[in-house]
This record gives sequence, C-alpha cells and structure tokens, in this order.
Amino acid sequence: MPSLLTLLLGLVLSAAAMSDPAAVLESAFSARDIPLDPNPAREEWAEAPRVFARLDRAGQPVPGPATEVRSRWTREHLYLLYICPYTELNLKPDPQPAVETSRLWNWDVAEAFVGSDFEHIGRYKELQVSPQSEWVDLEIDRGNPKEQQGARWNSGYQVKGRIDEQAHVWYGMMRIPFAAIDTRPPEQGRELRIGLFRISGANPRQHYTWRATDGITFHVPEAFGTLRLR
Repeated sequence: MPSLLTLLLGLVLSAAAMSDPAAVLESAFSARDIPLDPNPAREEWAEAPRVFARLDRAGQPVPGPATEVRSRWTREHLYLLYICPYTELNLKPDPQPAVETSRLWNWDVAEAFVGSDFEHIGRYKELQVSPQSEWVDLEIDRGNPKEQQGARWNSGYQVKGRIDEQAHVWYGMMRIPFAAIDTRPPEQGRELRIGLFRISGANPRQHYTWRATDGITFHVPEAFGTLRLR
C-alpha cells in the first residue's frame, strides 16, 4: 500500500496539474459516432482540441516535429487521434491486429493512460495503438500490482493505424468505451486523469511525453494531466 506521504504528494501534484491550463486536454463533444478513420483532415477532427507531446521522459525537448494528440467524445465513447511524424519506423514483423499484441511497447506505439479515481491515482488504464493497428489494453494499479488485472482486462476499445510513407507520418486512432474507464456517465465538464505518450524508432529509441515523468518510465501518475469534456 502507498504511504500517506505518497498519497498526499499525489493529490498535491494532481491539483497543480488541474490548475495549470497547459496540463489540460479538452475533448470536444460530437453528437454522432466518429468513423474509425485516422484522418486529421476529416470534419470531425479538423477543429478538434489538441495538445503536443514534445518532451522526453526527463522533460528535455525531443528534436524534430512534436507528436500531436486530438480528442472528441460522444455519449458512448472517448476518441483520441495521434499524429506521429517519424524518421524511421520500428514495426513488429507479422502483425496480428485481430488479437492483443503482447509487449507492443517494444515497437513504435502511441499510448494513453486514463484514470477516473482522483483519490487513488495509481489506478488507471493503459491503452495503446501501433501504426499497423495493433493494440494492447491493461489495467494498472501501482499501489497493489499483485491484484491488478493487467492484460487480463479487456476494455472493448477499437483502434486503427495508418502510415503515410510519403509524408513520413503515421496516424493512430482509439475509440474507447466510457464504461471501460469511468463508472460515471460522460457529461460536459467531466474530468479524467490522462497521460499521453509515444515510443518511436529503434536505435536509438525515442520517448515522447506530453508531460514529463521521472526520466525512466511513463508510469508516474503524479505527472498526468487532465482530460476535460467540453
């Protein structure tokens, strides 16, 4: 179990994140479902709110273009669209997008860590999408890792990846059922905790973060920002 000091520190850092406008990704409401098409030029995405992951895990700027993340929501789903410029892709051979891909983070991937529990911030869900439409979803409990479901958890989310080789950009889209990430129904003004990340390349590997962590891992819930439905 986490110590009282750890819990208090987490609450303080989370409160600081919520009060920092730069730590907020707004998600714009859509009255209709959004097709699983990772095309940022689509009407649904063209004016969507967005943030940029341009730092490494230690908070240093990553050379080159930033990773962009846009968000929309409906009464049933949360949508995330990743726009990922690249120099060279590190792709898993023989992709199998119909089934969960174990250890997907060993290749190019975009990730979202989403939590609805502001009192126990070490509890959250991890969702990933690759350029080849591979996926993995995990239930994380940093305070009680022996009891977490990990890969046994199934969100029922859907993903789609697309590679534009000419532009050297890949796109990844997630359609996440709200019931998988929050016991509360979605509504305007609702807030969740979110971390946005990307792993790119092979030698060397590059780690992109929206909000820097500890320089070692993405799994630092104290560093998450806020997702706000608008």
